[in-house]
Amino acid sequence: MPNHSEDAEKFLLAAKRSEIQALERLASSCELVTTVSDLVHQLQRERGISNIYLVSSGHRFAALRREQIREGTRSADTFRQLLHDQYLQSDRCSSPRDMRLLNSIAYSLHGLDELEELRRHIDAFEVNALGSTDAYCRLIAGLLSVVFEAADVADDPEVTRLLVALFNFMQAKEFAGQERAWGAIGFAGSRFDEKLHLRLEQLQDCQRRSLEVFLEFAGETEESSWQEIVDSEASRDLNRLRRVIAGLKNGEPISPEVSEVWYQLATARIDAMHGVEDAMAARLLQVSRQRVADAQSELGHHRAQLQKMKSSDWGRVPALAVLFDPEVPGLYGRAETAAVPALNGQNLTHSLYDLIRSQVAHIQRVNEELEETRRALTERKLIERAKGVLMRSLRLSEDDAYRTMQQRAMEMNLRLADVAQKIIEIGSQRSATNPDGGSARPRSTAGDGKPL
Repeated sequence: MPNHSEDAEKFLLAAKRSEIQALERLASSCELVTTVSDLVHQLQRERGISNIYLVSSGHRFAALRREQIREGTRSADTFRQLLHDQYLQSDRCSSPRDMRLLNSIAYSLHGLDELEELRRHIDAFEVNALGSTDAYCRLIAGLLSVVFEAADVADDPEVTRLLVALFNFMQAKEFAGQERAWGAIGFAGSRFDEKLHLRLEQLQDCQRRSLEVFLEFAGETEESSWQEIVDSEASRDLNRLRRVIAGLKNGEPISPEVSEVWYQLATARIDAMHGVEDAMAARLLQVSRQRVADAQSELGHHRAQLQKMKSSDWGRVPALAVLFDPEVPGLYGRAETAAVPALNGQNLTHSLYDLIRSQVAHIQRVNEELEETRRALTERKLIERAKGVLMRSLRLSEDDAYRTMQQRAMEMNLRLADVAQKIIEIGSQRSATNPDGGSARPRSTAGDGKPL
């Protein structure tokens, strides 16, 4: 007859080993995120430089662009090598939850494969600055989705908070990079029309919204570092130049030489933001690796405790201890390990049952802390789903769908996620009443008669 206590011990240790494997996968994902951060930064620089190169017909930034392409290629090669080592050559087994992460990686690699062709088109002036900007934006968006999916599969509360903060900071920096690119187009083209004014305003608003989420999840060190950037002379000069742009009348000419001043000021701010990214990425790696070390230490402690119990009567538990414990960690119960109660006059501390209870309590605490942190990720998913609804129902581009949601959020004084939820609900109602689709173009509204 099998020893049932030994079976319980084996599953207790197996649970801890499973946790270690999950944390090791998470640490690998964090290393991937740091590599993506550098690659995104290099592509953002290349995008801005290429814009000025194009609108100046190659008279500005030609040498700088060649140098930046070398840096971008180096970073892309590092990214590819890391993916090869971590996902194709290693013995690591992917979890079913990695599906979206792996798909985002595949999309990003496919985009990187086409980067050389884009560069050749820019060399030959076969694409304009707007087309170049859109292409780089799509590639960078794919890489940022890798960071988002890495955060979405993370199971450690502190690591998840750091990933959420880092993703939103990277997103804010991407909006800052797009602002730099669009501003360069306006300055180098010697004019800012109404459409360009609106685009720059929207990008500044996007930065503010992403930074709000970043500050909600960031630590004191990251908050302090960001405040230093806000208070810097470069940021003050950039804001003055922003006001100059806002004061220009529709199409009023401006000297194209200012484009280099704009680029330098915007770049100084973005480079400072990248410094904060690097610091956050380093802390992310440190925390994720420490989690693995802590879990391995706990596994060793469990083994030592179990061995000690076997050599004495120390770990014995009276009959029916589990079934009659009023604090039993069931599906809906709460397990408190600070003070394990006595049962029939015998304390359960240092028993096998105590170790099981302790591990269940640990899992429950992790899940509760994760629930709040995942709110930001859930809201991001809502926004993406709502964009899809608007793109299908109103036949909008992705950018136009997002800008429509932004505008309605400001007009209705609602959070973007709340507007997204309304759009999804309206879309579901329309699908239920018109399951066969149809050729009519529906208009989603938000209760006040205005289209969402």
